[in-house]
Amino acid sequence: MVEKDEGEGYKTKPDVIKWIKDVCELQNEWETMQQSIATAKTFAYKCWSLRSQVSTQAHKIQDQLSRLKQIGESFGSNLMVENYQMKRVEFIAGPSIQSQSTATRNLNKILQLLQDDKVCIIGMVGPGGVGKTTLVKNLNNELLKINVSNSKLSFGVVVWVTVPKPPIDIKKIQAQIVSRLNLKVGVPQPKAHTGSKVIITSRFGNVCKKMKTDTEMNISTLKEDESWQLFIKTAGDVANRENIQPIARDIARECGGLPLAITVIGACMSGKNRVEEWVDVLDSLRISEPYDKDVIDEVYKVIKLSFDYLESPDTGSKRRGDIKSCFLYCSLYPVDIPTEDLIHCWWAEGFLGEHDTYEKAYNRGVTIIGSLKHACLLEADGMDCVKMHDVVRDVAKWIANSFGDEHISVFQAGIGLTEISHTTKVSAASVKRISFASNKIEYLPDCFTECSKTTSLLLQDNESLVKIPDKFFLSFPALRVLNLSHTGIRALPCSIEELRQLHALMLQNCRMLKELPSIGNLCNLQLLDCDRTWLRCLPEGMDKLTNLRDLNMPASYLQSSIREGFFLKFSSIERVDMMGSCLGATSFDELSSLHNLTCLYITLDSSSIINRLKRFCIEVRDTLTYLPIDKSTKMISVSHCETFSNGELSGMLQFASHLYLENCGGLSKLIVNKESSFNRLKSLCIYKCCCDFGAVEEGISGQIDPLPNLEYLSLVSVDHLKSVSDFGHSLGLRFSILRHLDISSCPRVTCLFNAVGSAPKNLEEIEIKGCVELVVLCGGSLANSETPRVRKLSLRGLPKLATFGEAQSMWEHMEELNVTHCNKLRKLPLSIQTSNNIKLIQGYSEWWSQLEWDDDNFKSNLEHCFKEDYPTMFLKEILRKLLLRHRLDKFLSLVRKDELFDANA
Repeated sequence: MVEKDEGEGYKTKPDVIKWIKDVCELQNEWETMQQSIATAKTFAYKCWSLRSQVSTQAHKIQDQLSRLKQIGESFGSNLMVENYQMKRVEFIAGPSIQSQSTATRNLNKILQLLQDDKVCIIGMVGPGGVGKTTLVKNLNNELLKINVSNSKLSFGVVVWVTVPKPPIDIKKIQAQIVSRLNLKVGVPQPKAHTGSKVIITSRFGNVCKKMKTDTEMNISTLKEDESWQLFIKTAGDVANRENIQPIARDIARECGGLPLAITVIGACMSGKNRVEEWVDVLDSLRISEPYDKDVIDEVYKVIKLSFDYLESPDTGSKRRGDIKSCFLYCSLYPVDIPTEDLIHCWWAEGFLGEHDTYEKAYNRGVTIIGSLKHACLLEADGMDCVKMHDVVRDVAKWIANSFGDEHISVFQAGIGLTEISHTTKVSAASVKRISFASNKIEYLPDCFTECSKTTSLLLQDNESLVKIPDKFFLSFPALRVLNLSHTGIRALPCSIEELRQLHALMLQNCRMLKELPSIGNLCNLQLLDCDRTWLRCLPEGMDKLTNLRDLNMPASYLQSSIREGFFLKFSSIERVDMMGSCLGATSFDELSSLHNLTCLYITLDSSSIINRLKRFCIEVRDTLTYLPIDKSTKMISVSHCETFSNGELSGMLQFASHLYLENCGGLSKLIVNKESSFNRLKSLCIYKCCCDFGAVEEGISGQIDPLPNLEYLSLVSVDHLKSVSDFGHSLGLRFSILRHLDISSCPRVTCLFNAVGSAPKNLEEIEIKGCVELVVLCGGSLANSETPRVRKLSLRGLPKLATFGEAQSMWEHMEELNVTHCNKLRKLPLSIQTSNNIKLIQGYSEWWSQLEWDDDNFKSNLEHCFKEDYPTMFLKEILRKLLLRHRLDKFLSLVRKDELFDANA
């Protein structure tokens, strides 16, 4: 009882402490007397004096016991007194989040988690300056207001502990706890102490994982309107003046929603009444120059701490790489950073450590990107890109140019430059990296100041750049990375041969580039990327590139210039991508002899080296059709083949993970195999194939599932298809682990599954588009089988679909539902209406308003989940896929930029 209350902000009264001490002494005296009694009994015939002493001691103990009993009874329940030196919750000063809706929602979420008995350790992760500490301070002060009668939020004591930067002194941390709890030391494991909770805030996701948190909250930046309100609050009314407000809003945007930056910069602007002062600050922010000491001390240094925590290159092995240099390199990009592009640059710069193979270096690059994400220094941006927060990028630039010569860089990316003038701040003697990426540069200077130490020159995404001056590259003798991708260049000057240290030459999407000069002197070149260029012939001297590891070059127009013995020159090559026309038997045999080759993307009709390849894409086709390729897979693409009666592709399918069939016949002859199954095939896409979905061939049914590990199935424009059940039955497929189903433009499909029993039990995602005869998703009644737990369902362009079917249980776990152009669908299944799992329902507002409900309360409960869709989104999706097939890249770029539906585009 006493120990429990001491943990709840009380301490024992001094009289009680003395009484407990007296009781303990009396107990010791009693135990001593017991030993004397035993001795007296043993030697009774000769120890009369000992027995007399014991008797006297016993009477004395009895008297003391009676006295202590009376004192104890007089205390009653009044044993404790409030410990004024150990308050239950101590107020912590800090900024309020009262007007910030996002932060308030986060606070309420934490309060809910604190009341959840299943959650003991809560992790909060986010970049430096995003407001983690401010949020927890507000939580602490909120707990101060909690009524003690609320048992789940009335903690005995709230302890705030700050863990310093390594090296960490454990004793100092323990001292913080000892000071707060008086005599108690250590933090109890919450699971062993009911009611105890631990909240951990960190910039690093792996810290929470190591602490085995039960749940994690990612603290994100503020939305634009919240950023502006916080900025006004700190800058004052001056920010709302008519002549200052537009500039003030731009300054607030430059803070990128980071509360710390908004607060500090807003405070700096408070009281500044002249427009010129505001413009000057905005200019400084845009060129990433901290204009005020407070910005450096309170914003930049806070974020730099995350950088300091990164592993130093001298603390790890040589193969681990230099993560700090990798981070600083990211600041050379303006917005989106393609991960493959980034890793190639790191590799060429030597940041990824010492590795025997390209693959090991690439894997290290992927690991480093993951570590930077965990440190909240990079953010995910789709599947193939990452991005860097604006303020984090500014800090990276500041670090690069403030701490030593190794990372001094010129950052001129994404600022709208049309030319590189001689006034550009280039310290030629020391600059290591130069980035003019993502501008509108039309011309490069004929004479550029020599940059003897520059190792990276990034000029990509300057579509207006057509010509490079003849002597331009002479200014960069130490260059290791040259990126000219997505430019309008028609040729490269001969001076490129002087770049003898060059490791990576990147020319992706240079659509006007038709030839290269001699590159025989580039003896250190490891990566040559000419993907999506119009090269008509191989460059002279290419056979001298004996260190080449990665070759990405379209073969469509190069076939005639690839001579016998060409591939034999590249003994170190590990990755070859020459998709296009067939290279011929001789070239294929040469590729087969390259022992370091692990990744191959070509068009051929043989499979002699497939077994040892880790990634490949092989096209078997009579006509050239553009196909988007995931180059991390083992893919076989077959087009315009009428029959597979002789098992022509069985050997290759044994090793493939993805199969794409277009305009093919004899599907059952290809997939159904009497002797074995294609265990490695995970994805099957069938496009415009004429198939007979009759009964499975006699002798096959019930034997072997030909595709036992199929996870993804896409059926597009398959004319005779009536249901997925029929499709599976005709090929003997059991769909035992199928998770994703995509059906598009199949004109005769009337239902997905004939009965729930035929629905794949592990199915999680369903997409159906443009199936004009589909009337029901699942026909028949519930069968005796495991029912799928569908989480995501997308229904688009299904004019006759009126019902989901009788299988209510299929939709109980639905999280996302998207419905457009399904005008007959007037009622959702009851299992969706009453679901607690739904997070998003997307569709047209007209459809939503006309839905019928079993109870009006069901609609009101799901109202917050509904998000309005727009017709243009559906049109863009169809158009994007259509254009992708026809390789109309100009139109695709308009779609990506949302300019296709712009009247001015």
